[in-house]
Amino acid sequence: MNVSEGIDQLIQAIRADQSEDGSWRYPLESGTFTDAYMIILLRTLEREDEALIRGLTDRLIKKQEPNGAWKLFADDNTGNVTNTVEAYYALLYSGYYREDDERMKRARQFIMKSGGIQKTAFLTKIVLTLTGQYKWPSFFPFPIELILVPDFFPINLYSMSVYGRAHVVPLILAADQKLQVKTAQSPDLSDLFASRGEEDWPEAYEWERMHASIVQRVKRLIRTPQELHLLARSRAKLYMTNGIEEDGTLFSYFTSTMFMIFGLLALGHPKDDPLIEDALEGLYGFQTTIDGHPHFQFTTATVWNTALLSYALQEAGVRTDDRMIERANDYLLDRQQEGYGDWAMHNKKALPGGWGFSDVNTFQPDVDDTTAALRALARSAKENQDIFESWNRGVRWTISMQNHDHGWSAFEKNTDSWLLAMLPIPESRGILTDPSTPDLTGRTMELLGNYTDVKGDDMILRKAVKWLEREQEKDGSFKGQWGVNYLYGTWAALTGMQASGVGRENKTIKKAIGWLKEKQNKDGGFGESCLSDRYKRYTPLDSSHLTQTAWVLDALVAMHDTPNKTMYDALHYVLDRLGDGQWPRSYPAGKGLADRIYFHYHSYEYIYPLLALAHYRKKYGDSPPAL
Repeated sequence: MNVSEGIDQLIQAIRADQSEDGSWRYPLESGTFTDAYMIILLRTLEREDEALIRGLTDRLIKKQEPNGAWKLFADDNTGNVTNTVEAYYALLYSGYYREDDERMKRARQFIMKSGGIQKTAFLTKIVLTLTGQYKWPSFFPFPIELILVPDFFPINLYSMSVYGRAHVVPLILAADQKLQVKTAQSPDLSDLFASRGEEDWPEAYEWERMHASIVQRVKRLIRTPQELHLLARSRAKLYMTNGIEEDGTLFSYFTSTMFMIFGLLALGHPKDDPLIEDALEGLYGFQTTIDGHPHFQFTTATVWNTALLSYALQEAGVRTDDRMIERANDYLLDRQQEGYGDWAMHNKKALPGGWGFSDVNTFQPDVDDTTAALRALARSAKENQDIFESWNRGVRWTISMQNHDHGWSAFEKNTDSWLLAMLPIPESRGILTDPSTPDLTGRTMELLGNYTDVKGDDMILRKAVKWLEREQEKDGSFKGQWGVNYLYGTWAALTGMQASGVGRENKTIKKAIGWLKEKQNKDGGFGESCLSDRYKRYTPLDSSHLTQTAWVLDALVAMHDTPNKTMYDALHYVLDRLGDGQWPRSYPAGKGLADRIYFHYHSYEYIYPLLALAHYRKKYGDSPPAL
């Protein structure tokens, strides 16, 4: 197979998969935790959707390992205690599995060998607490009065990232009432505790001081405790209801919507309240099918998929007047946001113009989706004035989101509070802050340098290059926040620097290229494990990965005027795998939260090989040399 044959094969497959509305709705596979949470939520709300629950249990049990565990990803050592507790709980709560089932016995043995239920991740402990399986800590890290703290206080609601805020607000409502919702079907997980006592929430002692400090600050402003409490509850509810999307979800996330339901229950709403019914209906919209089983996505990736696919198709030579591209344009233009969201709190002068990630996302844009949509619309913007105006608004919004440190983050500007990152809350940096990252910064630089009038000598890009150079790891790689991990970050950084006018002789570039070449496998491909996040260093996957290989190939094409053996070998790997389809297709390449939430984008096996092949052909021609 030569390069053009590979490109044609991919274009044909992508064309066949386009939806009527012009989008591509490939699944965003989220592991097992969302399926487990959906079972727990349905049983808690006493919804008897037995066909769905049975289908979810079938998928969960299929994912169980022989030793009784569930894994976060395929090479997750012997298993993951958090995933195992979630699946075990959901299966028992479903009513279709009993404690004396041999598979449940093996799961329990693994949990106890791993330190018991107390070793689960923070958000999982919250789910267990809300449903009566875990006690509330004596002090929750954030009291409900947090909602009233003015923005000049070091820790306030808007010093958090919007992702953290969307989860914290419903949780402070639930924590304020010490809400626990059990039903007649609730299982008893008390035998999963390795020990009892304050060590259940070892951070609670430190939370007490933070809790007291926030309350005291607010009492200086409002002296009547009852008035203070009622106002805080009212403000928290208002924040949630203002964040409800058209489909009933809170900010289009599974977990924030689930927590909102518990927040509403804490406010006294009945289980059949219209807000709860709408939220549940919105979660049903996240359902997809994987290998014949129902699966609940963390959110939908429709805008992201559509923008990246349209861009890759155009890079591969599909014309802007092709009906496939025109329909994709229509979909994307319809999803451009015109209203103000939380992002405006730290970016008051900018006008709206960004795009979000999911199909139903009207006020939470992000930089990565916006740059992806702008790439997809760039060619058409040159030909159509209306599209240009939309495109230009998106460019202006993107530039306005550059942080004080000159990098770019995902959702908001300048929300990288060192104080929040230092809080005694597990995963606090990933949940509560939104720092500049090499991958987002590199991808934004690539857009601005290649598709706008912002050039390499512009201070916007010059400062961004300096920021990236400071962020390079000692070994030459760059971290990736939203993909796995150093391969992703290094690809984004290299392509961004190249678009910003940085030449191959730059020492940062040379070091990054050298690092990439060292990571090539004997078969010509590249593969990185999700364990890189856990060990905080590059960790190879036991086999090459098509998407990750395409990232590296694309980075090397961007940096070399002529191809070399590393690139030839990677190219052959990509073409061979397109021909035989043999690679670890379900292994995640996307990341939501390091060492906790990973995504297998079913679109990536089309997007990134197509992009790498298109760039290779454009620069070097069609046929790779024989090996």
